[in-house]
Amino acid sequence: MSKNIISKKDQQLLLRLAREAIGGGLKGEEFSIGKEHLSSLLKEKRACFVTLTEGGRLRGCIGHVLPVQELYLDVIENARAAAFEDPRFEPLKPSELPFLEIEISVLSVPEQFSYNTTEELIEYCAAHKPGVILKKNGRQATFLPQVWEQIMQPEEFLTELCMKAGLAPDEWKNNLKIQIYYAEHFTQV
Repeated sequence: MSKNIISKKDQQLLLRLAREAIGGGLKGEEFSIGKEHLSSLLKEKRACFVTLTEGGRLRGCIGHVLPVQELYLDVIENARAAAFEDPRFEPLKPSELPFLEIEISVLSVPEQFSYNTTEELIEYCAAHKPGVILKKNGRQATFLPQVWEQIMQPEEFLTELCMKAGLAPDEWKNNLKIQIYYAEHFTQV
């Protein structure tokens, strides 16, 4: 992401908001913040994902691929959702909070990616390592750009993404709708 690079100060604030929102959720408390002290960037409508890991293992990941609200609110909402509403995991327990690693990914707006051959798609993905959203027949799934760190081969990346969407593993070879985006991500242990 080249536009609106998030300052270290804003990164730390967003990470603190995420952790405090989760902590408040563990206590059953509402969480709010006065926005008068927030930078203008944090008040922009931006999409984000909040990923939680514990001991290097995924513990929750929830987000939006399109901007729906101010960034700081999206972080708070997605942090709580990742901790308590990700259907793949049990809700977070208070004893887990001290060991939780929080990663926030702020997304660029997805753009349609047009291609004529699967080779073009593979070459682009290999060269640029974007976040990818694929859609077909009412199904869709996304992988954030940092998933390339675990799945380095474009063919495997797209195969896994198809399976995540509930499609046949090789459905990416059949002219799916593809959108790409990039993300600025930062972590707090």
